[in-house]
Amino acid sequence: MSSTAAASGFVVFLLSVQVIQSQDDWGVTYTSTEVCAVKGPSVKIHCSYTYPSRIRHGDISNTFWFTKEKDGEPVDLRTDSDYSGRVQYFCSGKKCTLTIRELRESDSAEYKFKFTTNQPTEKYTGSPGVTLSVTGLQVEVSRYDSTRSVLKCLSSCVLPDRPSYFWYKNGHYINTGSSYSVDFGSSDSYSCAVSGYEDQRSPSVLIQGQDDWGVTYTSTEICALKGSTVNIPCTFTYPSTGSDKVEKRSWIVRGSGHAPVDLTTDSHYTGRVEYPFHENDCTLRIKDLRESDSAEYRFMFMTDRPDRGFTGSPGVFLSVTDLRVQVRRSQARAELRCHSRYAPKLVSVSSSAEIVKDSSVTLTCSSDANPAATYIWYKKGNRYPPPLSKEPHLVFSSIQSSDSGQYYCRAENQLGTKSSKYININMKYAPQVLAVSVTPAGEITEGTSVTLTCSSDANPAANYIWYKKGNPHLPPLSEEPQLVFSSIQSSDSGEYHCIAENQLGKASEYVSINVKYAPKLPSVSVSPSAEIVEGSSVTLTCSSDANPAANYTWYKEDGSPDPPPLSEEPQLVFSSIQSSDSGRYYCRAENLLGGKRSEFISIDVKYAPKLPSVSVSPSAEIVEGSSVTLTCSSDANPAANYTWYKENQRRPLGEGGIYRFTSISSEDRGIYYCKSENKHGGINSSSLVIDVQYAPKLSSVSVSPSAEIVEGSSVTLTCSSDANPAANYTWYKENQTRPLGEGGIYRFTSISSEDRGIYYCKSENKHGWIDSSSLVIDVQYAPKLPSVSVSPSAEIVEGSSVTLTCSSDANPAANYTWYKEDEDSPKASGQIFIITDIRAEHSGSYYCEAQNVRGRSNSTLHVTVVAGEFSTLHLKVITHHLGAWKLITVATVPAFFLAIVLISVFLWIIKRKSSKQPSERGERPDDREQMHPAEQQDELHYASVHFSKKQADPVYSNIGPARPGRYEEDEAIVYAAVTFSAAASRTRGQEAAEDPDALYSTVNKKRNL
Repeated sequence: MSSTAAASGFVVFLLSVQVIQSQDDWGVTYTSTEVCAVKGPSVKIHCSYTYPSRIRHGDISNTFWFTKEKDGEPVDLRTDSDYSGRVQYFCSGKKCTLTIRELRESDSAEYKFKFTTNQPTEKYTGSPGVTLSVTGLQVEVSRYDSTRSVLKCLSSCVLPDRPSYFWYKNGHYINTGSSYSVDFGSSDSYSCAVSGYEDQRSPSVLIQGQDDWGVTYTSTEICALKGSTVNIPCTFTYPSTGSDKVEKRSWIVRGSGHAPVDLTTDSHYTGRVEYPFHENDCTLRIKDLRESDSAEYRFMFMTDRPDRGFTGSPGVFLSVTDLRVQVRRSQARAELRCHSRYAPKLVSVSSSAEIVKDSSVTLTCSSDANPAATYIWYKKGNRYPPPLSKEPHLVFSSIQSSDSGQYYCRAENQLGTKSSKYININMKYAPQVLAVSVTPAGEITEGTSVTLTCSSDANPAANYIWYKKGNPHLPPLSEEPQLVFSSIQSSDSGEYHCIAENQLGKASEYVSINVKYAPKLPSVSVSPSAEIVEGSSVTLTCSSDANPAANYTWYKEDGSPDPPPLSEEPQLVFSSIQSSDSGRYYCRAENLLGGKRSEFISIDVKYAPKLPSVSVSPSAEIVEGSSVTLTCSSDANPAANYTWYKENQRRPLGEGGIYRFTSISSEDRGIYYCKSENKHGGINSSSLVIDVQYAPKLSSVSVSPSAEIVEGSSVTLTCSSDANPAANYTWYKENQTRPLGEGGIYRFTSISSEDRGIYYCKSENKHGWIDSSSLVIDVQYAPKLPSVSVSPSAEIVEGSSVTLTCSSDANPAANYTWYKEDEDSPKASGQIFIITDIRAEHSGSYYCEAQNVRGRSNSTLHVTVVAGEFSTLHLKVITHHLGAWKLITVATVPAFFLAIVLISVFLWIIKRKSSKQPSERGERPDDREQMHPAEQQDELHYASVHFSKKQADPVYSNIGPARPGRYEEDEAIVYAAVTFSAAASRTRGQEAAEDPDALYSTVNKKRNL
């Protein structure tokens, strides 16, 4: 695009290459082959031409532009009535520019350049030429949803890339953009214009509606020629989700002399109205227009539900007029002028006098408008120049060179605006009041097209040079009034200087470009950068190149697609970082233009081990001999080292998170713990109790009292065993299968001698059993009633040896002493008392005394030697015990022999009975106390003792000292028959034959008082 065309008209070149038409050094070069221009302003079409060198420049006789031919000859645009007053040529050297002002859509055509010489045959036409398309803007309405529509500003030819559009609501500027979204909440008219040509607006469209009900008119005012046909376009909407169904659609008119009735039933329109309705299209067609048809037309529709419908109000104003002839500039031309409401048109400006410095100059603006227009004066130079005056006249009381320039006025009423042509006040002066502007005027976003425009008040016009501050030695960026960035980048931000210069001087100005852009890839850092230890202060910092400055949000990766934000600051601060803060973090930098996520940054917090957890496997019952595993784990960074300990043992058991007992034993039971440590610290776990279950072992028994056990005392037997679970105990006495009792303790409340023996206990649980070692219970007691006997028990020959034996049950063992009654000194000590040569003088009472530390007891043996006819000696044995009867013997020799026979028979019978009832060893003292008194009768022992008449004095053995108090004890009497034989050589059988004639004495017992 040439700067000249851009300055004077909105033009786009669809083909950007130059087109050269030449032949034999003849040629025409067009800057572009296609040009699109907006209706209203001016457009310039450039070309250059060549001719053979033999032709001098003075030989060129004519240069002109044309679009059509007449009689085979091209018609110069300057003479074409369609372009009258609107065409200007500017040719210099071999270049020629065509300028067309007040563009009309009818100006669309192919324009060709032709030059001729003073030789009729030497001429040239550049064909094909340049195709000019003049377009008018139009607002397209499309439904967006039930409540909104989208308006688009369209043209019939392609406009430049990314043109800027201005939108107007009810004649007032509201927004910029190629499209605009509107609601149906109220009735408003909308129009659009291209940036820089705001006075060339599109026809207005009316958008109205409420709650999804609406009517849209493409134009709010239409001017039509009398007798012609006019179409009034519109569309309507109603709720699509409801059950309403449109039943009636019609147009009504509201004007002078008309009531609001359906046009198809109005006689005034009979045969002239058509409804070419289709779906939501509601276009009205009126044929054979009359001036009386001028009115406001509205569309209405009704549904099948009562009181459900809508009327598009306000409607469309139709003005019907006839052609009128107006004479302007000595030319007669017909024009269509509607005398109804219309926006300003044909705005003209004029100067009051010749422009002389310091003189008074008045510029006047006028316009055809209904209602009358208001006026605002501007001076060209800035894109958005400030208003100079809001009156029809702009007065310079003393004009200066600074006032030179182009001026125009804008006429405006509620239906629209229109700007006048420029009026030039031309004074020569150096550039001054230099101004720079930026397009677009709002925020500049990276990637958009941006144009910097430099303008200066100068005459002649200034030349421009652009520089960027900071690059004074680089070549200029541009030597045009405009510096264009087709896709501006963030690096283009900065201060740009424009220098305006002409032959009279120069001036400079700068403009700052602040390119807005979305955040670049954020960078993240951590402080401190060394090892991070729990409890320390840690700061994560996020930074991103962005304009405007980015807002930052910190996140921690947690596996979810939308983790919660941690902070909305550039820095994420951990005043005392914890192990739980370890992980991957990232930040997101955002501004209004977009956002960018940073790379991940990993935070590895080092910390001492946390409280370890310990476990045992199997977790159920642990039995001795099984495999058991202890496991220790702890949260630590770096990973912890583990050491196992058993309570009350300083020496560690082992290392590692797992400690195994391949075959656990009862000694392994106890309380275990592990120590978890790394270089940041250590901690002991909670205690883990290992309860090993096993069969009883090491069973032990004890007796209390542990000293001597005395009959009648209380004795406790205790059994204990190492067992898990605790053992059950059962007590046994050796050689007895039946248990004595159960429990770890067995008590004798009054122990007896029969309880002595060997005891043991059995310890048992569900895992097994074991017998204890034997426990010997040794009950100490006083001697029981001694038993005495004589040997030999058969016939004893006088002079032979006789043995008296005494025995007693006692513990400790008794000591025995033999006494003869009425003699103080003992006869013998020991269990056996031997009389080596028994004689008659040995007659008498003998007793033995059994004694230990617990007491004493005695038995008496009475020996009586009686001289008889048969020389037989009878021996009577009486046993004494403590508290027994004393011996009283009353006998005479004659009576003794008679009594002894009777007593011997009686005692023999008793002896036979007692031998059949031996006392049982296991009797307890209480059982003996319950014996019948008859069972306490004296025990009688018999023996035959033979004395030899030749026997010398008897010899006694085992004689011990006498013991006092021996007669205070009870006595038991045992009788024996002793036979004395006349000859020592008689046999035992012979003695037996002589015995039947022996006599026995009677012995009575009496109590010792």
